[in-house]
Amino acid sequence: MIFLRFFVGVALLMPLGAQAHEVYVSNERDNTVSVIDSATWEVTRTFPVGRRPRGLTFSKDGRRLFVCASDSDAVQVIDPDTGKLLHDLPSGEDPEQFSLAPDGKTLFIANENNATTTVVDADTRKVLAQIDVGIEPEGMAVSPDGKLAVTTSETTNMVHWIDTGTLQATDATPVGQRPRHAEFTRDGRRLWVSSEIGGTVAVIDVATRRVIETIGFEIKGISGDRIQPVGIALAEDGRSAFVALGPSDRVAVVDTESFKVKAYILVGRRVWHVAALPGGERLVTTNGVSGDVTVIDAGSLKAIRSIKVGRYPWGAAVRPVAGVRSAGAAE
Repeated sequence: MIFLRFFVGVALLMPLGAQAHEVYVSNERDNTVSVIDSATWEVTRTFPVGRRPRGLTFSKDGRRLFVCASDSDAVQVIDPDTGKLLHDLPSGEDPEQFSLAPDGKTLFIANENNATTTVVDADTRKVLAQIDVGIEPEGMAVSPDGKLAVTTSETTNMVHWIDTGTLQATDATPVGQRPRHAEFTRDGRRLWVSSEIGGTVAVIDVATRRVIETIGFEIKGISGDRIQPVGIALAEDGRSAFVALGPSDRVAVVDTESFKVKAYILVGRRVWHVAALPGGERLVTTNGVSGDVTVIDAGSLKAIRSIKVGRYPWGAAVRPVAGVRSAGAAE
């Protein structure tokens, strides 16, 4: 009976036929990465990494995990199956976020302390370029066609556009105060950029480099200075954007056509980032102060589960588990 109840509970949490995934979460204060199994929504293991891990992403084949160890001044390459460090990549000072180009090997890394974007070939472990951008760069994104990269500079309050062919900065777009995260739409036509202190999200037309919409947020009972947008996840169907609103402890759901807020979802304390699982049915948030991860159901726009991880979880990346199907999946 206990087993049956457990099985039914897991089946309700996972969509029918969904593949199991692993969610990797960087814990800033513990210098670790926690791994969550989406079939059970439990932490299955935790392994040590460099100091103050923040951004993280996977290689295309899922066999390498890249971690920005900010205070170690390195991008670490880790075997996700064992948690063992394979090697460090040269990254420049204080790497915070990075983006892997569609070619699967070129990493664009934002270096907060020296106002540059470092470009590294992950296969040869060579620095291809260091590009001057604005002061305190953090957000980093590469367009779906691989032709453009962008860096957001927190102090300069700009988005810097980089030609990936020449590895030169070519343009800059002013946005709100302290831009933190950048996300291209799947068609590459628009760029979404959060401004933490400005309390807004800018939507930029990529062709013209101009802001076409500035989205503000209002939450009943929450003062404006606690609404601090950081992470953004765009839904697979392109209809919604999920925006982490920092110490307001909410995620805003924005209609990408009307730019209107559809819902605010209460999650853990000091939400940093949002990551969507493949298929779009579930999202996860990293909640720094409460030290947990919230699972969001995209259909009902509700938080359905909280999972304790390490101290001050910051970033999240999702990897499919090859050959594994979640409980309740069709055979």
